Formats: sequence, C-alpha cells, structure tokens
Amino acid sequence: MKMSVKTPLKVRAGTSLSVLALILCAGFAHAQTCLTAGDMDEPTRAALVNTAKRYFEMAARGDSAALRQNSIASVASDFSGIETVVKNNQSNFSGAQAAPRSPFLLKAEGTAPFERAEFLCGVFGKSGQTADSAVFVLPNLSPGNYAVVTLDVSADKHPCTVSFVLQQESKDWKVGGLYVKEIQIVGHDANWFAERARAFKTKGQNRNAWLYYIEARDLAVPVPFMYSQMTDKLADESETVRPADLPVSGNTIELAAGGKTHRLTALFPLGVGQEIDLVVKYQSADVSNTAQTFQDNMAVTKALVAKYPEFRDAFDGVVARAVEPSTGRDYGSLLPMKEIK
Repeated sequence: MKMSVKTPLKVRAGTSLSVLALILCAGFAHAQTCLTAGDMDEPTRAALVNTAKRYFEMAARGDSAALRQNSIASVASDFSGIETVVKNNQSNFSGAQAAPRSPFLLKAEGTAPFERAEFLCGVFGKSGQTADSAVFVLPNLSPGNYAVVTLDVSADKHPCTVSFVLQQESKDWKVGGLYVKEIQIVGHDANWFAERARAFKTKGQNRNAWLYYIEARDLAVPVPFMYSQMTDKLADESETVRPADLPVSGNTIELAAGGKTHRLTALFPLGVGQEIDLVVKYQSADVSNTAQTFQDNMAVTKALVAKYPEFRDAFDGVVARAVEPSTGRDYGSLLPMKEIK
C-alpha cells in the first residue's frame, strides 16, 4: 500500500456518508472491518501508539533514513515525498510535544485488492454517524492489516496533526503514508469556517458559502480519506449551495478575459500569512513567457471578480495560476482584492 503524502491536502468536494451504515447490508462489510481503541486489546493499542510516536521522533530529528528503513517497500522505493515533508517540518517538530489520539485498526480480508475499501469504525445510529464514529475510504487497497494513528503536535510555530498510515508486516508496523496538516488556517478552525459558510448562505452568497464549506471540511479531519459526523453534516449542507458555474468536482468552465477565453480548472481557498486568498487555476498552452502570462493572470483575476463580485466579501486577494496541461508547469500571480478595480 502506498499513500500519498499531503501537507496539507485540500479536498475540493464533499461526499455525504450519513447512510454508510447501510453498506453492512451490501455484502462488503465482512471483508473490511475496523477496530477502535476500545475494541483492541491493550498490547495492540500500545504497539500502534508507540510506533507512531517513535516514527514522529525520527521525523523531529530529521532522520529520513530511519523512516525509510521502516517503510513498506513501495514507499521506501519512492521516498522523496516523505523526505521533503520531514525536511520542511523539522524545525516545527523539533522540541514539540506529540499527543496521540485513539488509533484505528483496519482489517482488509481477502485475496484480491479492493477497488474501494470502506471501513466503518465505532457505533452508528439510525441516521448514520455519531460523535464517536468514523469512516475511512481507501481506493485500490490490498488485503492486509492497516492502522491510522494521529498525533496532535503542539508546536510553537504551527500546531498541526501528524498522521501515520501503518501497514503490518509480520509483527512489525511499517510506514505506509504520512500526512501533516495544520489545524487552523489564519488562526481559524473548522467550526469558524463552517459558521462563516452558513452566514454567506444566509446572505445568498452561495459561491462563498461553498468555498468556505470546503475549507471547513478539510480542517475537520486529519486525513482526507476520513469522514466523521461533522464532515457528513458539512457535506450535506454544502450540497445545498453547490455552484453550477464554478470549476468544482472535476468540471471546468470558460471565462472570457483580456480578449481570450480561458478554461478554469480549479478554485479553492488558501491561507497565506494572515490572509485568506482565493486560488484560481486555468489552462495555458505555454507559461514560459512570464511577462505575457502575468498579464493573462491579471486579466483572469479581474474578470473573475467582475463576474462574481461576492468574492470581495470573503477573500483578501486572488492568486491566478496558469498551468500547462501537458507538463504541469505553472506560473502564479497574486493581486490583493483592494487593488482589483
């Protein structure tokens, strides 16, 4: 199993899982089970927590070599992502206290990979998830025993969560993935963004509401493949304001700007310093001419805000990023909202 490393990862769409309990009737649950800390024997729980703490200590020392030696083969063979995350966060981790949350043990039984493995953890009610439940959805998962262990890191610079996805090999638990996420954006948590989203919805600013719901959902869980009672609620609420005229859920839209027609591919919030900016990505045949690309970025930014003036109430600036579809190369430009005429 190889998990992507994200720091942080932005989930750009929510999927309500409030009726996942019904999966128990679909014939899949017998092969995919989840044990919470209360379901595990003490030696197993302690082994998972202590292993995650030991791997965090390696990261805090900047010891990527030791982490690589303790990773599953597919991760160790392509370790650059984790190595970069460790390097970028070492100063933040150094000297920080890491408090473990209750771990989850995921058991995938069978002889062939699961196209979509779904693990229901804890107790579910008649309406779906409860305050103590969780759901993990993992694509292309091979049979085996896995665990998700999250540590709350009380770092002076940037408090965050560090989550290890572990895979059991014999009696050892190896690194199968690493996720580092800030728990706040510009000093605000998931509840703040959710309340702001509801306020925008009340004002009829559904696009702003949608974008703030996205940020709230992202901050609500430590890994992007985890769903909770809160994320289910946010997903249900966000569906009532899903915009049809923005590039969301994989669709694209066209925007006329600067005498050209640009194809927008993504739109999402981003915390930068003490500001919340709006990032818009669009396709560009060639970004090597930076002077021209800068002009295109400015034109896209101004046209976007002119078309959707409500963005002025929600964001401090717009970051337009021209992206070459064939190479992935991009070039971005920031324009503060107060300078957009």
